[in-house]
Parts: sequence; C-alpha cells; structure tokens
Amino acid sequence: MLLQKAKNGVGDLSQPDLDQLGLLYRTTTSDLALAQRDFPRQKVAGYLNQLIGQAHALIYQEKPVHLRRIRRFFSATFPQLYRELLPYTTLAFFLFLIPALIAYYIILSNPEAAYIIQGESLRQLEREVAKGKLWTEIPPTVRSAAAAGIMTNNIQVTFFAFAGGILSGLLTVFVMINNGLHLGSIFAWLQPFGLSGGLAEFVVAHGFIELSVIFVAGGCGLYLGDGMLRPGLLSRRQALIERGRVATQIILGCVPLLVIAGLIEGFVSPSALPWFLKLFVGVSTGIALHGYWLLLGREAERKV
Repeated sequence: MLLQKAKNGVGDLSQPDLDQLGLLYRTTTSDLALAQRDFPRQKVAGYLNQLIGQAHALIYQEKPVHLRRIRRFFSATFPQLYRELLPYTTLAFFLFLIPALIAYYIILSNPEAAYIIQGESLRQLEREVAKGKLWTEIPPTVRSAAAAGIMTNNIQVTFFAFAGGILSGLLTVFVMINNGLHLGSIFAWLQPFGLSGGLAEFVVAHGFIELSVIFVAGGCGLYLGDGMLRPGLLSRRQALIERGRVATQIILGCVPLLVIAGLIEGFVSPSALPWFLKLFVGVSTGIALHGYWLLLGREAERKV
C-alpha cells in the first residue's frame, strides 16, 4: 500500500509513512533472508524479493536534477569555470591563430602549397571555384539536414580538442594547429578567385560562437594535459580525475552553444541576407557570449 501511495516518489509520503516504510523495509529484508535460506523455491521468496526490489528503488532513488540546479550552473558555475580556465583558452586561441596567419601568407605567395594542407580533394573544387561558385551555398530545402550535420561536425571537433588532453595535450595542440592551418589556407587559396570575401560572409554569422567554443574545448584539453605533465602533489591519475571533472562541466555547458552555432550556420549563414546583417548576427552573438562568460557569477565569487 505504501509503495502504491509513493508511486511518484517518497515526496508523496508523510513523515509517519516514511517511518513505517523504513521499518517495513528492514523487517521484509530480514524475512527475505530467511525465505531464501529455508524456502528458496517457494513463491514467497520470489514475492519478497520483488517487494524489496521495488522498495529499494524507491528509498535509494537518486535525486532528480532540479531546474534550480541547472539554472545555477548556467548563471554562475559555467562562467566561473570559463574564467578559471581562461589562460588555457587563450593559449588554444593562439595555437589556432598563429598557424592560420602563417598558412594565409604562405598560400598567398605559393598557392600550390594549399594542396599540401588541404589535400588533393581541393582540386575537385577548383573547377567550381573558377566559375565563381562556393561550396557553402546550401539549398533551402536541405538546410535542416545541413544544420544537423554541421552540429555533429562541430561537436566532433570540440570533442577531439577536449579529449586530446588525455595524451598530455598533444592531440589538442595538433587539433588547434590543424584547424588554424586549414582555415588560413582556404581563405588564401580563394583570394585569387575573388571568393575569400564570400567565404568570410558565410562564416561571420556563426563563426564567433563556433570558434569560441572550439577555443574553450582546446583550453580544456590543455588544462587536462597540464595536469598530466604537472600533477603537483597529486598522482597523475588523481590530477586527471579532478581536472576532468571541471573540464567536463565546461564541455557540457558548451553543448547548447554548439546547437545555436549549428542552427545559425544551417539557416542564417547560407541565406540571402545582406552581409552586414550576417555580420551583425555574428558580432552581437559573440559579444553576448563573451559578456556572459566574463561577467556572470561574479557576485557569488565575491561572497566566497
């Protein structure tokens, strides 16, 4: 009867009911032990086992994730953790930016070098690019599918940048440098065709959020790698566990941002909107995101 009354959880029970539930649970557990010893093949043993299983699931159920805890995470914990790892994120940013600039200027003077970075698949695009067409033109009829695919790709890059920290940060460094080389080289390769501006127009709407999240993921990977290389008084295993707990929270907080970036990239970036409106979307979302990261949760920090 108590189990039926508490079908929505122990919150449905009064204090006397809770006391009685605890007493009955302990008594029934003892009865089950005797039944399993003396009457293991009788139906009573199976019935008591089933009853104990239901009661155990009710008594020891995990607390649900309340909306208050989620709100607390996004209003304070997430931006606080971002600021804590900001030096690592800044380093990841430069690991991306410097190779991008180097690749850009090298490809401008030697366009053939783009095929070394991008691979021979770039030659398949050359014919279309020579006609003044970019591969970023997504037909409206397939934009929903494109947005889903873009989100998946963004999540993959973010995951590799983050997970690379397990290898002392080496994979993270590679991911950041590799992405920087690819972006810088493709812009330089398109320059002689007069299409680098078109690519910039496509990227600008979603790029502020997308790249920011990738830098954060890279920062998390470097943070893990630093813990592996300099564990301090902890063992490397303990350092990885502790830092992994912090970094995982940040990555989970970035998931909604990747969804937003994917939606913008799937619907706004390839649209016929004027470039200045796309620029407005990119700059405004970028300012809002970094304002959120840098400003929220500071009152709680001052109280500590």
